[in-house]
Amino acid sequence: MANLICSTMPSMAAFTASDLLRSRSLRKPLPRVSPLSSSSDKLGSSLSSLKPLYLAPLGSFGLGSRDGPASVANFRGLSSKARAYEADRSEGIPVLDNEGRAAAAQKVKIGIYFATWWALNVVFNIYNKKVLNAFPYPWLTSTLSLAVGSLIMLLSWGARVAEVPKTDLDFWKALAPVAVAHTIGHVAATVSMSKVAVSFTHIIKSGEPAFSVLVSRFLLGERFPVPVYLSLLPIIGGCALAAVTELNFNMTGFMGAMISNLAFVFRNIFSKKGMKGKSVSGMNYYACLSMLSLLILMPFAIAVEGPQMWAAGWNKAVSQIGPHFVWWMAAQSVFYHLYNQVSYMSLDEISPLTFSIGNTMKRISVIVASIIIFHTPVQPINALGAAIAIFGTFLYSQVNLLHQFLN
Repeated sequence: MANLICSTMPSMAAFTASDLLRSRSLRKPLPRVSPLSSSSDKLGSSLSSLKPLYLAPLGSFGLGSRDGPASVANFRGLSSKARAYEADRSEGIPVLDNEGRAAAAQKVKIGIYFATWWALNVVFNIYNKKVLNAFPYPWLTSTLSLAVGSLIMLLSWGARVAEVPKTDLDFWKALAPVAVAHTIGHVAATVSMSKVAVSFTHIIKSGEPAFSVLVSRFLLGERFPVPVYLSLLPIIGGCALAAVTELNFNMTGFMGAMISNLAFVFRNIFSKKGMKGKSVSGMNYYACLSMLSLLILMPFAIAVEGPQMWAAGWNKAVSQIGPHFVWWMAAQSVFYHLYNQVSYMSLDEISPLTFSIGNTMKRISVIVASIIIFHTPVQPINALGAAIAIFGTFLYSQVNLLHQFLN
């Protein structure tokens, strides 16, 4: 009997559930072992032909236990355990399928966010440039963009389409410097677009990462590894090449884009420092930012341009363009709010790196679309500068993510 146990233990430890399942699919019965068999060699050879199976302790099958040697009932119990394992595994499949569906749905959702963001931004830039060509008053245009967005959100809150944010005095205090920087950046970008081509403004605005690193290094004392600084070289070089080869270069337009870059860098810094722990969604955060920026901008717009200039410019634009001008003005204001709202909503769903890459792709779509629609003349050397600057922006986002991960 001891020989029987010793001969069966290695072969039983080498028995696999896959063979049990395979034997069921081929409808071949499991080997039956008689406890009265006197031929240990025959039993060992019948079992050793099977492959390894790592199962429970041998005692649970009656080997070496008080219940005696293995019996047919023990093997039937083994078969039932294999069937139970198979059932457990099949029950887990729907869970994996559900997780896969959820991941796929999330990817589709992010794709819709990106496509909507880019499309709205392209449409805004086109209508904004049309308005500024006919009505060169960027301060009023900027004010109307914020006013229409604020009105949309107030109506959404009143109709319960969007949840009303829960804010307090500390929230608005923290938001104030963000709103100041946002206002400056918004007006400066609009001034730039009123003087130069849309494509040129966005090429210069692709240099924002360089401003971010320089401000963080010299004003905030942050240190960056060498690869981060090296990634700025194509950004700066590409922007410089595009600027010196721009056919319709204008210093006011160039400086407006540069000031916009600097202002948006400070907006991001103030937002990170002051808004930590504030439980406000991206959509409502931008709505509050628009309202506060509107209050800041309005008195300056009146002082710089004023109602008399606006009235004269409006009459001239309507007489030249016709009723379409009113639609252009409304469209640029609505699409400005919508594209910014979608971009802030997407921040709730994606990582900062994905957002940065999406922002780079957005600039490419705007530059290409504006060149096609407005028939902007572009020299090959100018296009090369734009490509280098945009590539540098993409490279910076990759290197900066690695730097943040290592820290």
